[in-house]
Amino acid sequence: MSREDASAEHEPLDVIAVGAHPDDVEIGCGGTLAALVKLGYRVGIVDLTDGEPTPLSPGRESRLEEARLAGEALGIHCRINLLITNRTLFDGYGPRVALARVFRQYRPRIVFGLAGKTPMASPDHWQAMQITDAAVFYSRLSKWDDEFGDLPVHTISRQFWYSLCLGSTEHLCGPNSFVMDVSHTLEQKLNSVRAYKSQFPPHKERIYRLVEGNARVAGAMAGFEAGEILFSATALGVRDPMTAFLPAPPPQIP
Repeated sequence: MSREDASAEHEPLDVIAVGAHPDDVEIGCGGTLAALVKLGYRVGIVDLTDGEPTPLSPGRESRLEEARLAGEALGIHCRINLLITNRTLFDGYGPRVALARVFRQYRPRIVFGLAGKTPMASPDHWQAMQITDAAVFYSRLSKWDDEFGDLPVHTISRQFWYSLCLGSTEHLCGPNSFVMDVSHTLEQKLNSVRAYKSQFPPHKERIYRLVEGNARVAGAMAGFEAGEILFSATALGVRDPMTAFLPAPPPQIP
């Protein structure tokens, strides 16, 4: 079973970001998704679980409503929840196939997934990374009609990872890392995180400082006001370093 925006059902998406729980994607790459929307791309989020139960949330319906509001803040086109039972999220055949079916239905060119383990935080994040990596692979496999007979194969062009290790400097570097400029969408990112009132009440104000602080540091390293560090699953190629790495010249004033 899944929850999704019926108005956008099965319309192709350019980008899908996957999280273990509602709020993972917002914290990890919400600014990037909002920026991509502003650039004219169709963007969706897949949450593997509803994230419940949690100490201050009334339950599933409340958390899903928070997720809807968070997606609205980012301007995304579609949000799907696979409703895998929280706290029992493990990499396995069923979750892999369920996510791969979403990829085949919505045919994204880019997939964002979680990057590695989050020590002292939920082990679901590590499981979600493995599920996402496998689903990207499953999406393009042919001769699998017993699982995907109604859906054509789909090859995802690029896979990127985002980190949730906000309390560690480890995420500031890594192989194939780059910084996405979110200077103009940082406030949208913060508003999307604030939508999760049950998860981040006033006594957890530190979370907002961490999210914003990390974005400011990442951005400063690349010369932006704010940024998000992402990791490419494959090498990043450049044909013209002048256009790829140098800022565009200012417009000429007559």
